[in-house]
Amino acid sequence: MDGDETEGFTEPCAQCSAVSWAVSEEGRFYCTSCHNIIERTKQTSSTEFAASTRISSIARSKTKKTGSRCQWMICEGFQVILRHQADALLNLGVCSQFKDVLCQFWRKYLQKSRQAYTNNPIRSTNFKLAPSCVQDLDSESSAPESSVMSDSGTGDELPSSQHSRSGFASDDCSVYSGSEDVATYLSAHQKSAQGPMSMPRTLALCWLALLWTREALTLADLLRLVKEGHVPYVNAHECFPKEIRPQGRDSIVFRVESYPSHQMVHKLALKQAAYLDLPSFPPISHCCLLHPNLLTLRYLMEVNLPDELYDWVCRISEQSGSADVEVNTFQPGIKNVLPLYDVKAAALIIVTMKALYGMDDRTEWDLSSDAGDKNKEHAEVKVFSIRRWYRLVQNALTRAKQRQQEERARKQWKPRKPIFPSEKDASCVVKRRRTVEQLQSLFGNLSGSAPGPEHHPPSSFRFRWGEGEGVDGPSMHRQRVGGIVSMSEDTLAPPKVQYWLLNSWKCNSNRHGILYKQLVPTLPKSFLWLLELFSFLLDVKPSSMLEGVWEVEQRLFGRAAHRLRRARENKSNKPPEVPKGL
Repeated sequence: MDGDETEGFTEPCAQCSAVSWAVSEEGRFYCTSCHNIIERTKQTSSTEFAASTRISSIARSKTKKTGSRCQWMICEGFQVILRHQADALLNLGVCSQFKDVLCQFWRKYLQKSRQAYTNNPIRSTNFKLAPSCVQDLDSESSAPESSVMSDSGTGDELPSSQHSRSGFASDDCSVYSGSEDVATYLSAHQKSAQGPMSMPRTLALCWLALLWTREALTLADLLRLVKEGHVPYVNAHECFPKEIRPQGRDSIVFRVESYPSHQMVHKLALKQAAYLDLPSFPPISHCCLLHPNLLTLRYLMEVNLPDELYDWVCRISEQSGSADVEVNTFQPGIKNVLPLYDVKAAALIIVTMKALYGMDDRTEWDLSSDAGDKNKEHAEVKVFSIRRWYRLVQNALTRAKQRQQEERARKQWKPRKPIFPSEKDASCVVKRRRTVEQLQSLFGNLSGSAPGPEHHPPSSFRFRWGEGEGVDGPSMHRQRVGGIVSMSEDTLAPPKVQYWLLNSWKCNSNRHGILYKQLVPTLPKSFLWLLELFSFLLDVKPSSMLEGVWEVEQRLFGRAAHRLRRARENKSNKPPEVPKGL
């Protein structure tokens, strides 16, 4: 229709010099490139211009189109996002039952929140936007994730702007939106402990559905897939159909400026399960891929540790009760504890390394020297040396961190379909964006095209060990451990190793993240490096990793842990040996 009405009008735009015209609903001509609005002038063959020949076209009526846009609710937008997230996970190999479970959870949420499947829906025009509710939603959607290197580091935040977080003034935000119920949606949940649905809560809901179907995806795996772009999250509103146009206040709900942390999604999932009154989840048995014993096998391969360590990890897992089915099964109605399977598996490996090699900045290096002597005597049998393993993994860890920083720097955060503050400001936003894109293209042509972010296929491993190109180093999986250390039937720690315990009181207080920085100077550097390695691997805080190690030790030693700690504090600073029979 627009092509017929603008046919023959070839005058270039005064703003961008483009010849691309369309007719608005009010009958005015505008440039589709820069959205510059003009009045149509009649083309004449004469080179002389006469003011009397100027006419305006008012052929089009001012009726509003109903086919290009429809009324929609906030919950419908989240439903589209959840559907695309589920489809992305299905394409990655998740079983089809996952989508059915997620659909049931979503329906239960809509019914609990009285947004659907109820005779008393919570929709009313009497509600007004609540500032406190908006602040609560902002804290979830834009809370920066701490770096895996330190508890106070910066996360994957979007660059800050001089404007508000939504990209427009707060006055415009309070009066304009594309959805019909954004004010009602935010206000109706103000008094609820659950709070409104948000972008981080979509990931929590997906993780609960993955946990119900017992998929081999941990929370760390899900968040890594999100950050790599395999699961929609940042700019997820771009997947909305053309009938759903988020604008104005909708950006408070759908726009995110950072990735949620591991700890945040875990807490939200726990709240979601309690809010939905979910029954006990299917048991996590020893044959389930989410069981800590099987996860430790995966993480041992990931960090290039010998395969022989797996039997020793399983023994510590059994003695500490970490392998019990009841402990690893999520039972919201019975005990409000949601297991972190990835953190628990990594903590079991760290405790095993402490039991076998001490990790006290002294014992592990003495054992490495003994391993070097044995390798010289028997070249055909390679004995595991923790010194050589540290050098290999440290180099790979440094390269991986640098690669991660480069990918974050090259990542394009701006959406292709921005959320406009208002209808009148849409042309200004589009015009500025086109100017930026043109400048980027010109500078790219002058300086050479900059490499874009690399798109790697999804993988469960960050490191690759073996021979050939593209590997992080030679594999140490087949090396022997029993040549240096041994574990008898009645002794937990090897004869040369004195197991040292974490300070129970300080680690218990670390649950609130208060004393981790005070603990760091008192811990051995080799142990801190292990925490750093698995923190990077799982993308969690080192304090969370330390808390997982402390919990395994408490379950492993029980009352003996208290006696050993008291002996260490009262007698000397030298860590006592673990008594036999533990």
